[in-house]
Amino acid sequence: MYHLSPWSSFWRLEVPFAMPQLVWNMMMSMSGGWFFVVASEAITVANQNTTLPGIGSYIALASANGDLAAVGYAILAMLAFILIYDQLLFRPLLAWSQRFKVEAITEGEGERAWFLTMMQRAGFFNGIAFIGDKLADFVSRATTPKTFQEKPPRPPSPWTPWIDRTWILCLVLLAAYSLYEVADYVKTEIVLSEVKTVFLYAVATFARVSVLMVMASVIWVPIGVWIGLRPPIAHRAQPIVQFAAAFPANLFFPPVVYLIKTYSLDPEVWLSVLMILGTQWYILFNVIAGTLALPTDYQYVAGNFGVTRWLWWRRLILPGIFPAYVTGAITASGGAWNASIVAEVAQWGANKFEATGVGAYIARYTADGDFPRVVLGVTILSLFVLTFNRLFWRRLYAIAEERLRLD
Repeated sequence: MYHLSPWSSFWRLEVPFAMPQLVWNMMMSMSGGWFFVVASEAITVANQNTTLPGIGSYIALASANGDLAAVGYAILAMLAFILIYDQLLFRPLLAWSQRFKVEAITEGEGERAWFLTMMQRAGFFNGIAFIGDKLADFVSRATTPKTFQEKPPRPPSPWTPWIDRTWILCLVLLAAYSLYEVADYVKTEIVLSEVKTVFLYAVATFARVSVLMVMASVIWVPIGVWIGLRPPIAHRAQPIVQFAAAFPANLFFPPVVYLIKTYSLDPEVWLSVLMILGTQWYILFNVIAGTLALPTDYQYVAGNFGVTRWLWWRRLILPGIFPAYVTGAITASGGAWNASIVAEVAQWGANKFEATGVGAYIARYTADGDFPRVVLGVTILSLFVLTFNRLFWRRLYAIAEERLRLD
């Protein structure tokens, strides 16, 4: 109706609507980076260790030496740093993003952040805000039409379907060419029977990821809804969840390896738990964000009609948080596949255990420097992830977009 340009529509409509969940996912992505910092800063390829200075390589060295005291120092340093950037960055962002919550009825002023209040009252930041507002007004005037005369809608271009088909064809050809190059690279070293074996390894990892996703959803969706319906608790739980999500899987190796060795436990089961430790929090974070973004007036209407128990879940909560849950579940699923390379092989000191899976296959041959087998493992893992996303997660996203939109 206002004839906004695509640029103005993006900044005035789409970005504000997505801001609350965007901030929560930024926090989770930051913590996810901490989870993989050990694997990124200390890499063993062809029996040669390559390290970067950082807490990740420090933890890797402590794990290799079995030094519990050094692990404790790393945990304290991570906790301190996470608390600092939570207070100075994410807590102000969360408090600021609540202004973009779409609802007709509000429950008063939201959560306040002391650092945000300090910046709002400081003259220096007021000057920066004034300059930013002037720049935003200038961009808005430059991109918004000066007149608002009614114009007929532009008909869709007949070339759009053909452009989409051409793009898909290019992707298919690129994928086919990539597979051909991979096959040509590994065929001199690997026989067909080993390809079948690696495929079965990927099936084992897929089964672990699926079971762990179901378990994480059953546990964290109710907890996330309970927290999200209580904003003060959500803001207090935020740094705790960030720290839990940032906890590197390697720091869980000592108790897991000790239990497996002492009680002769099955590594196939107990190492599987390490895959979901750093990624399950994507589900919790997104469920909390989706519940916080659920309009308060919807909750009042459900209360006025006496909607309780299972009907309350089926008609209000599950449809309301479904888009946010799908986003978190897709990210958690992909993160679990990535974590399999770290979690299906656990080592503490001289003790080492492996679980059957494509992650352990990739980790083992990466350490040996057998690149054809590394390429084979990564290719099959990628095909599994892409196929599952295409056949399952994309359909859930379509349901969320078409049937469960809050408009």
